[in-house]
Formats: sequence, C-alpha cells, structure tokens
Amino acid sequence: MTPATTPATTPATTPRPPLKTEQPHPEHASLDRYTTAALVDALAADQAGAAAAVRAAGAALAQAVDAAAPRLAAGGRLVYVGAGTSGRLGLLDSVELHPTFSWPPERALALLAGGERALYRAVEGAEDSRDQGAGDIAAAGVGVNDVVLVLAASGSTPYAVAAAEAARAAGALTVGFANNPGAPLLAACEVRVLLDTGPEVIGGSTRLKAGTAQKIALNTFSSAVMVKLHKVYGNLMVDVRASNAKLVQRALRLAVQASGASEADAQAALAACGARVKVAIVMLKAGVDARTAEARLEAAQGSVQGALAG
Repeated sequence: MTPATTPATTPATTPRPPLKTEQPHPEHASLDRYTTAALVDALAADQAGAAAAVRAAGAALAQAVDAAAPRLAAGGRLVYVGAGTSGRLGLLDSVELHPTFSWPPERALALLAGGERALYRAVEGAEDSRDQGAGDIAAAGVGVNDVVLVLAASGSTPYAVAAAEAARAAGALTVGFANNPGAPLLAACEVRVLLDTGPEVIGGSTRLKAGTAQKIALNTFSSAVMVKLHKVYGNLMVDVRASNAKLVQRALRLAVQASGASEADAQAALAACGARVKVAIVMLKAGVDARTAEARLEAAQGSVQGALAG
C-alpha cells in the first residue's frame, strides 16, 4: 500500500503594511455622512497639508535646482516621467514652460506610462511595466546633461522606478518625487524629494493632497530653475514671447514696468526688436539699439542684470 502523501503547504504571506498615502484618514471616518458644506470644507482644508509637505521638502528642492541649472545651461533637457495622475502633472508642467519662459518645447519632454493614450484613459498594466519604463528612457536618448524628474505618489510604481534607474545609469541627473517615506523611487534617484502628505480624506485617492503637493513641487522646482537661468528680471517673467493678443499686451506691460519707460517708448523698442521683452528692457534702460542690446545679453548668458552692468 502506498503511503499517503502530505499535501504541500503554501507559506503564509504577510501583507505589506499600507502606505501612508493609503491609510484611512483618522479624522474623516464618517465622510459619507457629512453635509455638503462640511464635505467641501474637509476636502478643501486638507489640501493645506500639500503646501506644508512641499515646504518641508525645501532643502531637497533647492538641491535639485542647484544640480539641474548647470546641466540645463549646457543644453540639457527636462524630462518628466510618471504614471496616471503623476504622469499627467509632469506633462502639465512641461507644456507650461514654453509660454511662460520661452523654454524650447523640444527641451521639455514628458514620458507617461501607456503613452499618449494614457492622458485620457488608464492603460491597463502600463504602470507595472519595468521594461516600458527603461525602454522609454532609452528611446528618448536620455544623456548626461538631461534632468529627469520622476514622480510617483506611492514611490513604488515599477514603470517609474525602472525609468529612474535607467536614467541614472545613463548619467542624467535624477530627481525623485514621492509621497511615502522609504519609497524605492527615492532610493533610485540622486536627489530625493519626499512630499510626506500622509492619509487622504478619501482613502488612497492620491489625486487629492498627494497630487496637489506634486503640482506645487513641480511649479516650485521649474520656476526656480528658470530664475537661475535668467528667465526673470526682478520678479518679472521677461522671457515671454508675444505669440497672441494677450501676450502682446503683457509684453508691453512688462517692458514698461521693468524699464520705467513710457508706453510709447516701450512699444517702439518692442517693435524694433521683434517683441523680445528682455532685449527691449536693455534697449530702454541702457539707451542702446536692438543689436547692441542683443550682444550684451548674449555676453551675459541672457541675464538682464548682467547686460545692464556690462
């Protein structure tokens, strides 16, 4: 008689503890019973935690800005990487740089898990593909002067982590943005921006406070970098290009504010230099023609302050 065999046992798996962003909010367990006014107030009030998280990450953001500016000045690109909400927030920051700072569109690239289709609808399994994350970095030709900003609320999205690893291996500066301490994404990046926003009012919905923190952090980073790259004079966005009627009026207003000249003189200067606000400011304040103003700006690496001092 063949002895009975004992069935193999499957080792018990211990579920991982929930990430801070996925834990239930201790103050809003009865959210579905709130009045409309209380519901709106709870959702809006919790967003304040996003700004606090970004300010707490100030030192890391400053490190990222100082590391990024020389690479971008040398011709590098800003490359945004993410999945879902994080990827869409990266895309939003990338497309806003050209109209605000005249940053060349070809030097602001957004890589989104699932590609363009994922802008409007989730692409099943895309964020779980390490191969796609690494492959997208390779296809973009990421190199040593590029600055790669990788975003994931969880900090463990396989697409994002693999992209960060591939970009770092290619010699690029990698900056990781995650909303959970100890996230693999942060470990994979050279500069680590922890946005510790904690639990969401609606448990796990990181399009709320976590997403807001990412948006603020990206605004802060990219705006600070553009200031370092002389896209701002005083606190005026003087590298704007007048590409529509609204921006034509804005360019005129900026030229007047920055130079102290009359509206008529500012309008004449803008007409003479192709509506380039920085050139017009140097013309008006230094009393030079457009060609001389251009030469001064070029010698000063685009700095209006430097051009006026020269």
